[in-house]
Amino acid sequence: MTYQMLWRVVAPVVTSAATATATATVATVAALCAIPAAHAQAPAAWPTKPITMIVPFPPGGVADTVARPVAEAMSRSLGQTVVVENRAGAGGGLGMAQVAKAAPDGYTVMMTLSSISIIPEADVILGRAPMYQLNQFTPIARFTADPTVLVVRADAPWKDAKEFIAAQKKGDREVTYGSSGNYGSMHVPMEMLRSQADIRLLHVPYTGAGPAVVALLGGQVDAVSTGPASVLQYISAGKLRALAHWGEGRLASMPDVPSLTELGYPVQFAQWSGLFAPANTPPAVVEALRNAARTASTDSRVLAAVQGAGSPIQYLDAPAFKTYWDGDAKTLVQVVRKIGKVE
Repeated sequence: MTYQMLWRVVAPVVTSAATATATATVATVAALCAIPAAHAQAPAAWPTKPITMIVPFPPGGVADTVARPVAEAMSRSLGQTVVVENRAGAGGGLGMAQVAKAAPDGYTVMMTLSSISIIPEADVILGRAPMYQLNQFTPIARFTADPTVLVVRADAPWKDAKEFIAAQKKGDREVTYGSSGNYGSMHVPMEMLRSQADIRLLHVPYTGAGPAVVALLGGQVDAVSTGPASVLQYISAGKLRALAHWGEGRLASMPDVPSLTELGYPVQFAQWSGLFAPANTPPAVVEALRNAARTASTDSRVLAAVQGAGSPIQYLDAPAFKTYWDGDAKTLVQVVRKIGKVE
């Protein structure tokens, strides 16, 4: 076979192999070039820095009592520190407004109370622009839902709620009660009782449950209505006395304390604690927060801290919490409208 004849046989094979090799090389290069682009489009891992949990009340109240062990448990789940910051003022409104306006990136969340539903309506009644709207928040989880408890000092002249109410009806002197601020979750239940029992009470607002309880202990006010977590330690120590509560049945932490409904005053109020993020927080971040909150709700250290303070965990995940919150907010708005303008 001559050289020319041999080339006619081999050339197509060589050309085909070269073409295949070139095609493979181009495909490989293209794939390698595509790798950075794919990585650029992938979402960054979350969280990559510490998270701030705003508590819109001073230390010592129910929200703070729940927030601190929950923040620690969520830190362990998320792999980043969750830092609790108390931002008190305006019955919780200042801190809530701050979270409402925060960047919706999951790095600012809030542990707050049922008063979140009250403040916007109270602002309207007072003729001012609301500090925030409820649709500026995304509910993550509810942790507790306790009826508030009517508490006086252990040396007070009233041994039970019947004596307390009877004394106010006689009007021997004006009885004062402390709260976390106008229209807050310590003010509203007392106004419900005042209206239902037709008694006189003088409201003295403070910046949070902690300062109000301190004022009660110090004799600056005669009574408070607050969650068990704020006062159980003082009741156990013999410094305060619980007279009644705003729930339905008896409380596990205070089995000898009757409800106001039992005593013939059908008023009910729950001071719940819930975790929120700003509205429009990305769904993936909300899901991560929900998972961390769910884990925290069963954490042994959280249970010991919260239940030890007299507030059993009554956990609701986001969908159920949203339904509960909507219904509770409608009820509280009607109560605030009935209270009317408070100077």
